[in-house]
Amino acid sequence: MIGHLLTTTAARSRLDTTADGGGGTSSEWVDLDPLPCKRDQPVAIEREQAGADGADLKHPVYFEPGDDVRRGDRLDVDGLALVVTFVYRPSKPVYLRADCRERQGEEPL
Repeated sequence: MIGHLLTTTAARSRLDTTADGGGGTSSEWVDLDPLPCKRDQPVAIEREQAGADGADLKHPVYFEPGDDVRRGDRLDVDGLALVVTFVYRPSKPVYLRADCRERQGEEPL
């Protein structure tokens, strides 16, 4: 397990969609319990290109293997607003890796 490496916390929110009773749906962001995590830095070339081009930065974020993290979740880790783009569950349940993006430039998350 990687619990000893999870030295920061991810505040989380998830889009909750429910029927509105009139044949449609309504959606709202719901805050979830925070989780301990470890966030890796993007590589230097990504940081350089993102600063120049307004490109996406990718951040791998690691959690305990049984944690409930899903594609589309919003995370706030170390003051960074991240969106989960993919979740990896390795064959041996040692960790859960969430690939996230951080938007640089004018477009909000």
